[in-house]
Amino acid sequence: MELTGAEIIIECLKAEGIDHVFGYPGGAVLHIYDALYKQDEVKHILVRHEQGATHAADGYARSTGKAGVVLVTSGPGATNAVTGIATAYMDSIPMVVITGQVPKPLIGNDAFQEVDSVGITRPVVKHNFLIKDVRQIATTFKKAFHVATTGRPGPVVIDIPKDITAAKTRFSYPANLKMRSYCPVNNGHSGQIKRALDLILSAQRPMIYTGGGVILSNGSDELRRFVGKLGYPITQTLMGLGAFPASNPLSLGMLGMHGTYEANMAMHHCDVLLAIGARFDDRVTGDIKKFCPTAKIVHIDIDPSSISKNVKVDIPIVGDVKHVLSQLNHQLAKTQKQLDESALKNWWVQIEEWRSQDCLKYDRDSAIIKPQFVLEALHKITEGNAFVTSDVGQHQMFTAQYYGFDEPRRWINSGGLGTMGFGLPAAMGVQLAHPDETVVCITGESSIQMCIQELATCKQYGLPLKIINLNNGYMGMVRQWQEFFYEKRYAMSTMDGIPDFVALAESYGHVGLRVVKPEDVQPALEKAFAITDQLVFIDFITTQEENVYPMVPAGGGLNEMILV
Repeated sequence: MELTGAEIIIECLKAEGIDHVFGYPGGAVLHIYDALYKQDEVKHILVRHEQGATHAADGYARSTGKAGVVLVTSGPGATNAVTGIATAYMDSIPMVVITGQVPKPLIGNDAFQEVDSVGITRPVVKHNFLIKDVRQIATTFKKAFHVATTGRPGPVVIDIPKDITAAKTRFSYPANLKMRSYCPVNNGHSGQIKRALDLILSAQRPMIYTGGGVILSNGSDELRRFVGKLGYPITQTLMGLGAFPASNPLSLGMLGMHGTYEANMAMHHCDVLLAIGARFDDRVTGDIKKFCPTAKIVHIDIDPSSISKNVKVDIPIVGDVKHVLSQLNHQLAKTQKQLDESALKNWWVQIEEWRSQDCLKYDRDSAIIKPQFVLEALHKITEGNAFVTSDVGQHQMFTAQYYGFDEPRRWINSGGLGTMGFGLPAAMGVQLAHPDETVVCITGESSIQMCIQELATCKQYGLPLKIINLNNGYMGMVRQWQEFFYEKRYAMSTMDGIPDFVALAESYGHVGLRVVKPEDVQPALEKAFAITDQLVFIDFITTQEENVYPMVPAGGGLNEMILV
């Protein structure tokens, strides 16, 4: 029996085990929407803006490890999705984005709602396809999901002309797939593994630095086993939080621009650095010329193009983090070489001295709510077990510093692109993937307004999110930089015309709370989390000019932190 291209698309999604598609209809994809309507296995989530669809699919993917799926129409539908595609690309998140296109005979004619979706998205996707024949659909979808979810994950765009979705052919989904030009390596080279372990065990001042690659590869258990055997200090990037427990004494917290004093100082003074699933981005390294000046560096990464891209390394290992850590653990169990216990003990003495600086202390007696206080209270009431999404800015950094993630895939944020507006729709995707879990969105009065229309989506699908709005009346991180580096010229960073968020939340049919006094923080959180069947928006009025410390100024080294 022959199926239309639209029906084949739905069968492809079923074959890939896709249960949710996030999208917004339009003329070029109406055949696909009609096919969606005729079945109930694949659920469609109607967002209020295509950017919301991509962020929701992104949050779904980050929290599950499965590919998120987006469906948008041609022209503005596709261009509205680009920010979310770029967000996923920067953080290596698996996503398949289906964009409608004008009928094939009209491509290139400046037809109504026509854009070159393949050309526009090429710089921010792992790969993209333009389907020109209905017989290509099944194979293309198989390739798209394979590329998106293997190797270094990333978004893949499939652009489909409307007439192709109406054409008919027989459907057969490929059971196996071999792509000659795409063969990611999983296991590390055994010789490099041995060299790396010899260097690691010879260290006097070792340091382990891990990133989002550990989480993407599901390598958390292997990492914990490896670090536990060695007893070495470990620090994690913003994207890597939760792969190793924040509550473990071996953890020095986050490193980088807003990393802890002990993590940054240990990085600067280490003699052997093991980098795992991290890409040495500028917010981690500071001035590359000053980065880890005395360290020999081992770098494990699935993507060979990331190795020695920013920082030259001594021993590269190309492979999947989970597989390579398993190899290291196996080799460690067999080796006769012993680590230098005396040197490691002295190293920990120095680290504990740095740790005693208590770089995250703040004024706990403030008469105005401190954002740090809210996040510590949130951690207490959720027992550290919530899925937490964030927008981008000071609240994002405060969450990374004060919430304390002990498990992977619980911390969902836009790290590489730094996309304001990410938090709310990402939380929707997480909640749909984990309907029985507590999902919290940490945001600010500037970020939340970027995609606030998704409150309507939350109402339509009954998503009981808890939104923590840290409202200081500024674009907080912009203001902080203006204070430090622009002589307090707060150009356009004051957020005037702020809406009444309580009334706004209530107008969408949700519960709204406003909290002004520190003593009301805990009771408000208790009230919010006692409501399990509704979205609760809590507007915390916080100190206006609180800064995120420590801070490494742009161009500084990790040992050149502003502490107060």
